[in-house]
Parts: sequence; structure tokens; C-alpha cells
Amino acid sequence: MVVIKRAIDLAKEHELDLVEIAPTAKPPVCRIMDYSKYKYDQEKKERKVKKNQHVTHLKQIRLKPHIGESDYQIKLKQAIGFLGKKDKVKINMMFRGRELMHRDLGKDIVERMVVDMKEHGTPESAPSMEGKTMYVVLNPNADK
Repeated sequence: MVVIKRAIDLAKEHELDLVEIAPTAKPPVCRIMDYSKYKYDQEKKERKVKKNQHVTHLKQIRLKPHIGESDYQIKLKQAIGFLGKKDKVKINMMFRGRELMHRDLGKDIVERMVVDMKEHGTPESAPSMEGKTMYVVLNPNADK
């Protein structure tokens, strides 16, 4: 009890706070410090860590089998921009009506897109069909 009283007196003398660090230790460990400054520094560290984090989003690019060359180039630049921002890109090839009979045309375009973006991103798997949509997901390269 005398030790606690002495610690409280020391903290008041230096105009600081007596903070219990390890209450379960035998004997409990306390520290004399400016608690409000300590809390501020902790929050500052958390803000800095949070600022440097990046949340990965899944961006989608929609294509059709009879896409023109200029439209293809625009979609390609869009996808490269998304990968540059460290977001995943899902390329969807949409088939309508009789276009389903010519899946090979759509697959060629999707594979061309993957080859054109190989230095910016890598595919998770080969192009696959889901209903009337062929898709492939690209992850950004780690070296950029």
C-alpha cells in the first residue's frame, strides 16, 4: 500500500499519469507516463497503417464476340489501368442468341486479352463458361 501511495505521489509530482501495464503480473506492473500523449501516438500509428493498406476490388470488363478493334483497345487500356491500381479484373465475354454456337470466336478474344495483359496481370485459371458468359479473372502482378 505504501508503494502504491509513493507511485501516485511521484506521478502527481511530475504531472503525469500512473498507468497499470500488466495487471495480472505478480506484482502488478505500472508506468508513469502522459497517458493522453500515449493514446494519441497509438492512434497516429493506426492511421498510418490504415493509410498504407489497399483494399482489392474486383473490376469487370464486358466484351462481345464481334467487338471492333478500337473498342477492344479501349477495354484493354481500362483493364490495364485497373491492374495498375492493384485491383483484380474479371473479363466477361457475353454471348447472345446464335453467338453461343461460335464460342471459339469469343474464346479467341478472351485469350488475346489475357496475352495482351500478361505483363500487367496473371489469370487465376483458364477461361470458363457460366451460362451464356465466358469469363477469366486476372490478378495484378506483384512486381509492379
